Amino acid sequence: MKIEQIHTGCLAQEAYYIESGGEAAIVDPLRESRPYISKAEKEQAKIKYIFETHFHADFVSGHVDLASKTGAEIIYGPGAKTAYDIYEAKDGEIFNLGNIKIKVLHTPGHTMESVTYLVIDESGREHAIFSGDTLFIGDVGRPDLAQKGRITQDDLAGYLFDSLREKIMTLPDDVIVYPAHGAGSACGKNISKERADLLGNQKKTNYALRADMTREEFIYEVTDGLLPPPQYFAWNIAINKSAAAGLDEILKKGNVPLNVEIFEAMAYHEGALVLDTRKPGDFALGHVPNAFFIGIDGSFAPWAGALIPNLQQPIIFITDEGREEEVITRLSRVGYDNTLGYLKGGFEAWREAGKEIATVKSITASEFAEVYKREELNVLDVRKKSEYEVQYVENAQNLPLNYIRENMDQVAKEKRYHIHCAGGYRSMIAASILKSKGFHNLIDVAGGFKAITKTAIPITALA
Repeated sequence: MKIEQIHTGCLAQEAYYIESGGEAAIVDPLRESRPYISKAEKEQAKIKYIFETHFHADFVSGHVDLASKTGAEIIYGPGAKTAYDIYEAKDGEIFNLGNIKIKVLHTPGHTMESVTYLVIDESGREHAIFSGDTLFIGDVGRPDLAQKGRITQDDLAGYLFDSLREKIMTLPDDVIVYPAHGAGSACGKNISKERADLLGNQKKTNYALRADMTREEFIYEVTDGLLPPPQYFAWNIAINKSAAAGLDEILKKGNVPLNVEIFEAMAYHEGALVLDTRKPGDFALGHVPNAFFIGIDGSFAPWAGALIPNLQQPIIFITDEGREEEVITRLSRVGYDNTLGYLKGGFEAWREAGKEIATVKSITASEFAEVYKREELNVLDVRKKSEYEVQYVENAQNLPLNYIRENMDQVAKEKRYHIHCAGGYRSMIAASILKSKGFHNLIDVAGGFKAITKTAIPITALA
């Protein structure tokens, strides 16, 4: 038996390759099918099953395309209804894969169709679970995403309490827990940086698995402090219930070089959104007017999903040479399939054509400190509220990037603002969005709060 965890850092997502006796299964695949097919071909195995733990909210699954290319059967849990053919598994049902067995444990709570897959090895020993968003390392899945009709988040939290205690905590302590997400995912509140663990250790350290925890305490603790889910979560759930287009088709449409004239016409006359994916410093020095900045080297896909207004938005983009396919692929992972091309020759082609160039003034934390001593400044902190509440620049205004489009009325166009985040990535995104809406008197603080704390600027901390 072979189990391989396939980590995708941008989404903090874990897919899995399981193989035994020449047969393979994929658990919770991403949009692109080629890596899984290549892996199976290398191992001379046939992909027999595609196991989905639930309808994912934070990425678009590649299960339909993968099934089409391999003949594998798509397995969902009880109650899953889709626009394509699946096998709806029963609680307790067992699937044979080579010399091992995979048992379905229906574990509703995160969503109603959520399941955990239990691997039983060649000797009949319960070896590992693929827990999806039911159980993370250090946390459990949020119970507010599948509210429907009379089912509330408290109802779902109650189902999750029962699922954990009746289906998972009864398993042996040496069972390995393989979750669908790690630290950084918005599907949980406090997911650990570890990507797998023994169940016995989770019983000792995971707050949600405390043996003396009452149902009421669990519901309160799991639902307390939940932030609204990003806008793209509902869209991705809908896509995962439908037969989404394959990545090959999306790449064919989007991996198209556009000369400056065509790029300009699409941007200013045809309603395409210009997405600049270069480094923050490069964007600051010069960019296409009204372009959105979301750097490919950061949490690109989640921020695209949180900030680009709708999935049908036509997108054209600027990137460093050789990264064109990467941009299209990562946008497609969160459902943006309407990418129409990229600027041939990159931003230098735009500059060489003599087109109008916009900039963002960016200063170092030391320069910021000098200005801060002399003047009364308007400081925008675009970190999460939870980050801001721990420590913040004295008198800074918190305007979290996640909700910046809805809260622009809190910013005045006639004022000058110094913007910062934790390290400089989010503040440049915020500056680009504000500039596109007519806020031009903005100064980015490079290096963000981390750099600011090394200066003499007064910092307020909660006691």
